[in-house]
Amino acid sequence: MIEIITSTSNPKIKALLALQQKSSMRRKESLFVVEGARELERCVSAGYEVDTVFVCPEIAGEFEHPQGSKCFYVSKELYAKIAYREGTEGVIAEVKSKTLKLEDLSLGENPLIMVLESVEKPGNLGAILRTCDAAGADALLVCDPLTDLFNPNLIRASLGAAFSVQTVACSSEDAISFLQSRGIQILTAQLQDSELYYDIDMKRGTALVMGTESTGLSDLWRKAANAHIRIPMLGMVDSLNVSVSAAVLLYESVRQRNG
Repeated sequence: MIEIITSTSNPKIKALLALQQKSSMRRKESLFVVEGARELERCVSAGYEVDTVFVCPEIAGEFEHPQGSKCFYVSKELYAKIAYREGTEGVIAEVKSKTLKLEDLSLGENPLIMVLESVEKPGNLGAILRTCDAAGADALLVCDPLTDLFNPNLIRASLGAAFSVQTVACSSEDAISFLQSRGIQILTAQLQDSELYYDIDMKRGTALVMGTESTGLSDLWRKAANAHIRIPMLGMVDSLNVSVSAAVLLYESVRQRNG
């Protein structure tokens, strides 16, 4: 018989909430939280191992938890307190973390790689992962990250693309060395000393590099670039949200490669 939990004072629920709220706890336990049946299915399909599943039967109905995982039922009232958002099908899981390194990446003949330097907002990173998946990008490199790659907001915003897109956290120096050693051109998005993005050939192996909205890219990336590119800004503002800019550039590569 599966145990039914109704209180936030239950030790298992306290541990779940700690994983949701604290990156230090996620690192310590090598666990992260996935909310939603669809997201969990994509996580399992990507080869992640599920440790524990919390199911609200009143919402999820007959839910078959992943083989080998522990399962607990929670009341509808408790689920409302532990879920980040509505409409997540009554399922929350604790999943074992796994880390990908640069040398683990599997790349195509002319890879398309998105590179982000010092990204801060997990929601932006999640949205970019979603676009990387949709555009068929080979990988996302998150250089000198300022956010946790297993942040629940990131996973939620990615709609499960956090599991389908090869993602590596590394230093900018290591990323540049990796790209240059494989003959992948580096295109940095910047306003100064740049060409319009659609005038650059992106059909060959390409890394599209973006910095933070507040400070842009570091000189390290600007100097390593094969070309500097920009998105034309025809109004009074001089920049787009980083996730929007990433989508524009990724789909220009898609247009060129599939035209």
